[in-house]
Amino acid sequence: MAATYTFDIFATLDGFANHSGDWGGYWGKQGPEFLAHRAAAYRDPLRMVLGATTYSSNAPFLKPDFDRGVFDGWITRMFDSPVTVLSNRLTEPLDWPGTTIEPGDPVEVVTRLKAESGVPLRSHGSLTLNRALLNAGLVDTIEVTVFPVICGKTGVDRVFDGVDDFDLELVEARVFDSHTQVLTYRPTRHG
Repeated sequence: MAATYTFDIFATLDGFANHSGDWGGYWGKQGPEFLAHRAAAYRDPLRMVLGATTYSSNAPFLKPDFDRGVFDGWITRMFDSPVTVLSNRLTEPLDWPGTTIEPGDPVEVVTRLKAESGVPLRSHGSLTLNRALLNAGLVDTIEVTVFPVICGKTGVDRVFDGVDDFDLELVEARVFDSHTQVLTYRPTRHG
């Protein structure tokens, strides 16, 4: 049976994945229920799949002298997971332990990973990569965490810019800390 692939993304209500403002991490809205949910999502074995840009933005936190105690537990668990970085420009060795680089066409690489992996595949962020994989029909579930903010002035990187049209089947909807929604969808190409 093929491994499942989850595109896991944080977003504002108006659809941005990042911001240039002074919101802080999680837009300052992470609460204990949400952090427990994230810890559970990263508890079981999985393989992270990242693009080069997302890997590179996390690499400074992986240096041996960086105090990982500042991170929430799920982030440490993510950093402890094996990782495949899809990149034609990065070279090994990489700072993230258990990381391999897969050059070539991301669609071909993820198709092979889904066939070969004994654990689920999960990607947090990596917008360019996940847009291409969604368009190629390789994303089994989209888990969107919607934080209760609108970043009309400071929003950066709209999550779904450049993707085709998709119908979404709602698999699960949960509210944490009375304000943060986690919506899990199964995408199907529209038309």
